[in-house]
Amino acid sequence: ARDLASKMLGHKIFTKQTGASGKDCNKVFIVERKYVRREYYFAILMDRAMQGPVIVASSQGGVDIESVAAENPEAIVKLPVDIKKGLSLESAQGLADKLGFVGNAREEAADTFIKLYKLFLAKDATQIEINPLVETSDHQVMCMDAKFGFDDNANFRQKDVFSLRDPTQEDPREVQAEKWNLNYIGLDGQIGCLVNGAGLAMSTMDIIKLHGGAPANFLDVGGSATAKQICEAFKIISSDAGVSAALVNIFGGIMRCDVVAQGIIDAVKELDLKIPLVVRLQGTNVDEGKKLINESGIAIFPCDDLDKAADLVVKLSDITSLAQKVGVHAKLSLA
Repeated sequence: ARDLASKMLGHKIFTKQTGASGKDCNKVFIVERKYVRREYYFAILMDRAMQGPVIVASSQGGVDIESVAAENPEAIVKLPVDIKKGLSLESAQGLADKLGFVGNAREEAADTFIKLYKLFLAKDATQIEINPLVETSDHQVMCMDAKFGFDDNANFRQKDVFSLRDPTQEDPREVQAEKWNLNYIGLDGQIGCLVNGAGLAMSTMDIIKLHGGAPANFLDVGGSATAKQICEAFKIISSDAGVSAALVNIFGGIMRCDVVAQGIIDAVKELDLKIPLVVRLQGTNVDEGKKLINESGIAIFPCDDLDKAADLVVKLSDITSLAQKVGVHAKLSLA
C-alpha cells in the first residue's frame, strides 16, 4: 500500500473526470476491500419542478445513471419528499422493496436512506449521489462511492464542510473568478464571452453556436461590476490559450456601459490583448461608453446588433485560429 501510494502522492492523476490535464494527487484514501453481491444507485437531488428534494434510485448501480435512463427507464424509481414531513420509515422501506432488498438488508437499506436524507438537510446539500450503493456478500448495505454538492450560500453555517475545500482540485480560473465575485465556467471553445446576467450569457453562447462558433467560457460579471472587475474578467479570459477572439455583450440596467467600456480599455492596455475583441453595448450610459471606446485609439470592433456581433466574432476567431496554426501573427485593425 505504501509503494502504491508513493506513486500517486505528489503526481498528476489522469481519469475520465480529470480530463487530459489531470489533477494533482494530495491525498490517498486506503479502505478495506468489500465483496459485492449487488450494486444499486441512490441519489437525493433538488427538483425545481417539484419544489423540493427528490430521491432517484435504481437497482442497476455502478454504471452511469444516464445510460440506465436511456436503455431501461423502468429500472429507475423517483420518490418526491415532502420537505415538511421528511422521509418516513414507511416510505424508506417501500423504496427498499422496490429496489429488491430483502431480510435484514431491507431494514439496513431503509435506515441508510433516512440517514442520507437527514444528512442532505443538515448540511445544506444540493446533491447526494451514492453510486454504487451495495449489498455485500455478508448482506451489509454500504455506500461504496459518493458525490456531494453543497449550497455555496450556506458557507456561513457549514464551516466544517467548506473547510474541506481543496482549490488545487478546481479550475484555477474559476477560483480566481470567485475572488472577484464573477461567475465563470470554462468550456472547450475558442470564443471568450463577457456578459452581464446569466440569461443573456446563455443566449450569447447560443447565438455564437448558431453562427458556427464555440464559446470558451460562461462569464457573468453581474449587474454592478466595477471597471476593475471587468479588467480582472479579461485576465481570466485571456489566460485560456485556446481563446482566439472575444465577445462582450452588455445590456446596461444597473450596470453602466461607460464603466464596462473603461474596464475593457484598461484590460486591453494592461494585458496588451492580442485577440480581436467585438463589443456590443446597450442601455445605461451607452453613448458615454461608446465615446470612451472610440477615443481610446484601441482596435475594438463595435457592433450594436447581437446577431451581427456573433457572426463577426466567429469569423474573426476563424481568421486568428488559422493564423496561429500556420505560425503567422495576424494583427487586425478597423477599416
